[in-house]
Amino acid sequence: MPDHAHPAPPSGHARTLIEAFLYLDLTAHGLDPDQSPDFNTLDHDPAAVSRQAVLTEEEDAWRVRLGDVEVLVPYASESEARSEDLTFGSGLSELIDPGQWALIAVTYGNRALEASFFFAADSSDDAQYESITADWRFAADAVAEALKFLPDDADELPAEELWTAMSQAVREEEPQRFTRSALEQELAYYRQSLTDFHRLHAE
Repeated sequence: MPDHAHPAPPSGHARTLIEAFLYLDLTAHGLDPDQSPDFNTLDHDPAAVSRQAVLTEEEDAWRVRLGDVEVLVPYASESEARSEDLTFGSGLSELIDPGQWALIAVTYGNRALEASFFFAADSSDDAQYESITADWRFAADAVAEALKFLPDDADELPAEELWTAMSQAVREEEPQRFTRSALEQELAYYRQSLTDFHRLHAE
């Protein structure tokens, strides 16, 4: 169940470096809340952002800067995430709302699915194998991040938890995307897809 009843605006703290790079990726694209949301046009590539961002070490956290935007990543939360094998970190995100997480998952999933078709024809590229594996996992983990915001007795993401204009727009146009049933089905699909991909291409 969420640790807070009403989300606050982004505080500038990410739980992990991956979350920080992902948030900067979203911010770098200059999302226009007045336009139809389409996450499929975004890269969602933390590694690509990491090559552009400036990373400096502070006393208790990394400071990650891309252009005019900067995010702090506490060493403690990054260490916790690594020790528990958590992609984006423990607890709730303060930077990315649950609607965005759900949409991000779709982007990762679509990218993994498309790449899987090409990989089936030529499975000799180890780097491509790792990339597809990461995309399926990121898709599943992103949906899991969205589900963290669902109260135990809720059937859909509460409107007050969607603090970005993009998530609010999607909820207005396609409210069924943010239901518990839809999110849990997507989570199961991405996890099964990752399992199937490993099974099909195991050495």
